[in-house]
Amino acid sequence: MKALLAFGVLALAGCAAGPDFEAPAPDLPAAWQDPVLQGSDALPPAKWWRVFDDPVLDALEDEAAAASPDLQTAALRFAQGRVRRQMAAAQRGPQLDATAGASRQRQSEHGAGVRVIDAVAPANRDQLVELLAGPFDLFQAGFDASWELDLWGHVRRSIEAADAGVATSRATFDGVRLALQADIARTYFELRAAQRELALARADLEAAGAHQQLLQARADGGLASGLDAARERAQLAGLQAQLPPFEVEQTNLMNQLALLLGEPPGALEARLAVPDAADRESREPPDLSAGLPSVLARRRPDIRAAEARLHAATAGIGVAVAELYPRIVLGGDFGYEALDASDVGAWGSRRWSVGASLDLPLFDMGRRRSVVTLRKLQQQEAAVDYQRTVLAAWHEIDTVVASYHGEHASQGALTERVAAAREAWQLAQARQESGLISELQALEARRALLAAQREQAASAGRLAVRYVMLCKALGGSESGDMN
Repeated sequence: MKALLAFGVLALAGCAAGPDFEAPAPDLPAAWQDPVLQGSDALPPAKWWRVFDDPVLDALEDEAAAASPDLQTAALRFAQGRVRRQMAAAQRGPQLDATAGASRQRQSEHGAGVRVIDAVAPANRDQLVELLAGPFDLFQAGFDASWELDLWGHVRRSIEAADAGVATSRATFDGVRLALQADIARTYFELRAAQRELALARADLEAAGAHQQLLQARADGGLASGLDAARERAQLAGLQAQLPPFEVEQTNLMNQLALLLGEPPGALEARLAVPDAADRESREPPDLSAGLPSVLARRRPDIRAAEARLHAATAGIGVAVAELYPRIVLGGDFGYEALDASDVGAWGSRRWSVGASLDLPLFDMGRRRSVVTLRKLQQQEAAVDYQRTVLAAWHEIDTVVASYHGEHASQGALTERVAAAREAWQLAQARQESGLISELQALEARRALLAAQREQAASAGRLAVRYVMLCKALGGSESGDMN
């Protein structure tokens, strides 16, 4: 019988109440099921912003990672999650406490102990009461140990939920880091695009001024009407009106970057000055036409966080179910007790006790079962939230991919336009030098080239931003361990 009981206890110790968690496997949209779209080559590199080979951007990303208050807060929450996990895991082992005390006591002359004297020796009552009520010293020292048998997996499910909490805080940290990286890169590329457009607008303004002077000279010489000169003056004024918005946008974007880095306004002006002409054309991001990998569900921080929350909610059911069953705690106490301090360590002063306690829930007006029902509802809510998160992620990715590919195609067409306009301008210069066309016609070819370059610069800025949004939508990278 004892062997059977021991076997039953060991068998129970190997099980855990509540459902076991199974990681969901979200189905990719039908358009992504082609094997070509499953290759890992489609993933951006770990530090995806380095494909632009821009040392200024690299430095900004590194500084933001070290200085961002939001990132520091997320890291601290991750550390708190790991500590909570350690606290939950500590319940698996025995609890050992050392006790020691010294006190001076006096018993009441009219307390409960007097009843024993009245029953045993009523004739000597006064003398015994006086003796027992006299003040005395009491010295104690010892150890208390207890260990709860985790028969129903209460502790194991608590540790499982804590592990899921750590995974949630880790995914949250990755999400904050990815958002910070994307904000830095997006703002930087918008700034560079504004700077390029401003430089091209000034060059166009200069060419327009020369064009207007030629038209005005022709009109003054009676070679043309004043209508063309008037129209050119209007266009010139329009170009001048475009400069202040670009300058304001440039200042605002610099301040946004300074804020992301925890710097005061204007702190980055020297570092973010207009790049040299040789560096003004930004490197084009890679063509990700290879498609989308199937590992997106494990890369995106929001999906990983939603899955971890579902895991924690599932483990919470097990914790609540375990509360319905008895709890057995093994305990022991060993120590010394003496009236004289010199006798505390004497073997005859020892005291000890060993035993087990049983906590059996009988009636609580349905509170424990209500907790189980609540945990199941929370698990269902977490499952719905997971599905919603996955669906929103698919929509975001599909939208960003379409936008990126569309802008990539536009950039290719604009590149061809710039090449054709540059060739036309070079031919116009050669014909002007040969006296075949006028300076006015050469200036028109120059302005056509500048207009094409402005559109290309704006498209290049949008393409870089689209690439940033695509890398963010794909989940960035999971580099940067937090051990």
